Amino acid sequence: MSTVPVGAGVRAADVRRMTFDDNTLVAALYGNHDRHLVRIEQLANVQLSARGNQLAIAGTPDDATIVHKALGALYERLKRGLSIEMADIDAAVRFARTGAERGDEDGIRTRRRIVQARSPGQRDYLAALRERDMVFVLGPAGSGKTYLAVAMGVSLLLAGKVERIVLSRPAVEAGERLGFLPGDMKEKIDPYLRPLYDALHDMMPAELIASRMESGEIEIAPLAFMRGRTLAHCFVILDEAQNTTPMQMRMFLTRLGEGSRMVITGDPSQTDLPGGQKSGLNDAVDTLSDVDGVRFVRLTSKDVVRHDLVTRIVEAYDARDKKTKG
Repeated sequence: MSTVPVGAGVRAADVRRMTFDDNTLVAALYGNHDRHLVRIEQLANVQLSARGNQLAIAGTPDDATIVHKALGALYERLKRGLSIEMADIDAAVRFARTGAERGDEDGIRTRRRIVQARSPGQRDYLAALRERDMVFVLGPAGSGKTYLAVAMGVSLLLAGKVERIVLSRPAVEAGERLGFLPGDMKEKIDPYLRPLYDALHDMMPAELIASRMESGEIEIAPLAFMRGRTLAHCFVILDEAQNTTPMQMRMFLTRLGEGSRMVITGDPSQTDLPGGQKSGLNDAVDTLSDVDGVRFVRLTSKDVVRHDLVTRIVEAYDARDKKTKG
């Protein structure tokens, strides 16, 4: 954190001050060795000077306003008994910068963690997951498409609101001909489904995942095995949907049975289909955009919650693509 005293080279009009009324929460707000304040300085281009429960924010009026709002939201979070991680710092600044309210502070409760929206786009996505039986979410890598869908599925399963979670991905690299790969069926499909396993392990203990998979309450299967099935009373996720064909997508969507919900995730910019083959995800967007009950959510680079560099990489590729199309 900056050690420059407020007022040294900074106009008084550029300084905003905050006082926190609960000293026991201030340490958690500032973080160990003021690491949370250091992160806010990096994100918002301000100087922060703390003296006990008093904090001064030095910077441009716009930046100071963003930080004032972000710190206020974080402090309210602590007052509700919630903890603060570095990701929450990033999220608070992200929301404050857009002027949007975070909302949904209770988040999605799983066995291991409470999962919350970390951007306005993710907030809208979570609202769609709660309200609609079929949600398409399109967005770049790192925007939380799969993670939030798995969190919602786990939450509903643990609450007894669905009987099963069914997770699926197209195995495009093997052309769906899994028999050519070595090993038994689980060994054949695991490489394609690993991101879904990773998300599950963030939500539930390993032994609970194993027992639920053994009982059939959690099923992970390649898209090739979905034909002819009716998926009732379950939460179904189709991941990497940009790698489906229109025929595969139509087949999958019509598996929806009574009491079930479906989430279809994909990044249209990362299609691995053979050249000239239309993506089933793009085809569904064109075909179903006016169908009542289907919700489309579009995330952008502003919703990327991985490393800051991922956001810049996504934006660079997007700019290149726009220039090429132009």
